This record gives sequence, structure tokens and C-alpha cells, in this order.
Amino acid sequence: MSSPEPPAETPGPGDPSRPGQPTYSNLGEVRAHLLPSKACRPRTPGSLSSDPHLLPPPLPKKTLARAHSLPTHKTPFPSPARAGQPRRPLLESHSVDESQAGGDQAGRAGPSAELTFSTPDPELGHFLRELRSPEAAHAALAARHLEGVRAIHTRLLARFMGGRPGPCRPGHSFRLLDSSPCTDGGDALYYRVVRVDGEAWHILAAKVPKPEAEAPDPWGMELQASLAPHFNLQGLCGLLPEGTLPAAPWRGPVVLTAEVPERTVAQWLAEVGARRPAGFARPAALLLLQLSAALERLEARGAALAELRLENLLLAAPRGCTGGGPQRLLLADFGRVRPRPPGPPGPHAPQLGRLLRALLGPATPPATPLAAGLERLAAQLPRARPSAARMRGALQELLWGPGPELRGRGVSLGSWLQVRRALLVLHLAERAAGGQAPGLEDWLACEYLAEATEASLGRALALLWD
Repeated sequence: MSSPEPPAETPGPGDPSRPGQPTYSNLGEVRAHLLPSKACRPRTPGSLSSDPHLLPPPLPKKTLARAHSLPTHKTPFPSPARAGQPRRPLLESHSVDESQAGGDQAGRAGPSAELTFSTPDPELGHFLRELRSPEAAHAALAARHLEGVRAIHTRLLARFMGGRPGPCRPGHSFRLLDSSPCTDGGDALYYRVVRVDGEAWHILAAKVPKPEAEAPDPWGMELQASLAPHFNLQGLCGLLPEGTLPAAPWRGPVVLTAEVPERTVAQWLAEVGARRPAGFARPAALLLLQLSAALERLEARGAALAELRLENLLLAAPRGCTGGGPQRLLLADFGRVRPRPPGPPGPHAPQLGRLLRALLGPATPPATPLAAGLERLAAQLPRARPSAARMRGALQELLWGPGPELRGRGVSLGSWLQVRRALLVLHLAERAAGGQAPGLEDWLACEYLAEATEASLGRALALLWD
């Protein structure tokens, strides 16, 4: 988390009182601290020769003739497609649902430029094939809505994950910001630490294990150090060697984490109280949605959380968001992560069912359709044993639809998707015109509508209501 100004009294590079500078190369030091020592693995350099005589001769220049000119206007929402992947062409009367599009071969490919508000009329005809065809116009607009939702999702992800501190390096200096922990987790205390690198500085969290905590499983800690950054998984920045902060209220080296937690889910529930307030179902569902995304990543890596503990689920403020919205959930308990056992596809389903019951509180008549849906999901989890991915899809459907009312009425789920994508883009545009920045819930809704297909909607409806 970056801040606009550095803390006062930061030691300069030449200050003799400055603490010793630890050396960091990557997260290998974290593994060395958390795991038993291993023999070093040799590394093979893979750099290419820089000898210019070994380079191939340049290719002859060619003049390319284009059959049609392309628009030169820039697109307000750039396509979030990854580099190297072909853009999906706009389809004519075909469904834009990816489950029905039939791959990149469906329909004739249009121009490689995007359909935007600034697209001139001559080029607009290339997109719509024939402006007198309502089907072609509908398909082109539906595809553009999907691209817009994906672009908004990509931009918001960059904002929420932006400013993420990288690994610690030589030359970084550190300062303890508070003498008391900012969060008391189940197995660790978290202290805010400032890391300074020239003019740049970040606030990190020193994760100090409690003496009475159970020894972590080495396999899970190794997995945590190897994972790519994820919005709902605690990220590591490096190791803070002993003696770096002489005034620190702990002994020994500690791990630095990228996110600074504010409280745990257990503390949040204690603050809410036994009687859940009106509207509590929505923040509870949003937290469960984020937890299922974290568990989905573990299951994809062949791992499972042996014990789900509320005191080791951390809550932090999302970067770039104003207060009052849903908080960011972080799975931090990698010491209880084990290789995924053989058996049903949903190793976390029973634990998620118990957690959902704890979030819903004592048995009371559901106050809202969302609360009733969560009760239904809690009953289905032990029986169906869905994967974390299916659990996430069911929560998305409870939050943003479609509801059970559409089942058995002959309504096309693909048409529902097209309408919802268009309405979401309009909703965000109206809010932006009023000066309201999109928040975490908006990003999660964009993620849902950008990924959803008719098939995934059908699976979620079946899990919830069959």
C-alpha cells in the first residue's frame, strides 16, 4: 500500500544510525526461514549470446496493402485480451455467449478495430455488415457490452492490485510504525512496518508467529511462497532479519506481508453480534465469494485447507476504495494447507457449509431472498460437495441473478446475460457521471458477468435449486 508522503524522520542513506540493510533476492529466504534447510539446486543460466555476428540478417521490408482503412480513433475501453491471443470476432446473428459461439470460427471475422462511440459511419458498416439488419446490430452491441465489462474488470483489478510492493531488495530501510499489533490473528500478530526505497515507501505487515501457535506445515508454506499474486491470498514480500528493528517487540526474523490486515472475520462477527442486522446477508455473501475464489486457487494447485478457522481469515481495506464498502478477504492460514486428498471434488464444501451457518447466525426466518438463498446453499453443500469454483458460481448467482423465477419459463440465459451486461455498463456510467468511483462489489459483479456463460449459469441454478 503506497501513501502520498513518507513518514517523518526516515533515516537517510548515509545515516550511521540506520539499521543494517538486509539483502533480498527473492522469496527463497522466506522458504529458508520457514522450512528445513535443503540442498541448493543449481541454476542454469539461459541468457542468449549478445554477439552481433550470431544474429540473423534483417528481413527485407515489405509494403502491405490494406483492403479497407481502419479507424484511427482510440478506444475508451481497451480490450483486456492477453497479448498473443486473437480477438474474438463480432458475430452476426449468433449468440455472444461463449458457450454457443463455436470458437473463433463462428461467423465471418470483422475488422480488427473495436466498435466505439467515435467509430465513423463508413467503418460502422463493417461491424454491422448491414445497418438495416437488426440482428447484426444486436449481436455487435451485445459483443461490445461484453468487451466493455471485461475492460472495466481489468482496469479495476489494476487499481485494486496497484501499488503492490514487490520483494525486498538491498538498500531498503525499515521502520516500525506502531509498537502494538494492528491485528491479532489466530496464529500470528501483525505489526505495521514502513519500507523505504529512496523516495518510494510502502506500509507492510510483519507477521509475528505466536509462541503457542501450532507449527506450520512446510508443504503449505512452500506453496504460499510460490504462488502468483492473488487478490484473496496473503502475499509475501520477504524476510525481515533479526536486529533490523531494534525496538521491535519480537525476537527472531519475521515474514513481511504485502497486505496490512485490519481485523479478522472472527472479530468482525463479534462486533456484529449474535443478532444479525438487516442487510447482513449481502456483506456475508461477498466475503464468502472472495473466500471461495481463494480456495478455488488452492484446489487448482492440488491443495486443500485442512481446517478453516475464522481467526485466520483476515480483512483489509481494498486499495483505491473509499470506506464503507465491502472489505477484502485474505486467506493467510497456509500452515494448515495440505496436498489435496483423494475423494469428492469439493474438499472444502463441509467447512464452507459450517462457515456459512456461522455467518447466518441462529436459525431465524430469512429476511431477504438473498438470505433465503444462502440458507438453501448451506443445506446443499454437505450433500452436493461442490468444488470451490461451483460454490463461487452459486454465490455469484445469488448476488446478481438469475433467480429461480427464470427456471422452467423458457427464458434464454444467454439473453439474460446480454441484458445484464448492458445494464451493468449503463449503471457504472451513470454512477461515474455523478462522481462515484466503482468499488469492490462493482468489480466482483464485472468479474461474474465477464466470465459467465449459459452453461455456468445452468450449473449454478442446478446446484441451488435442484
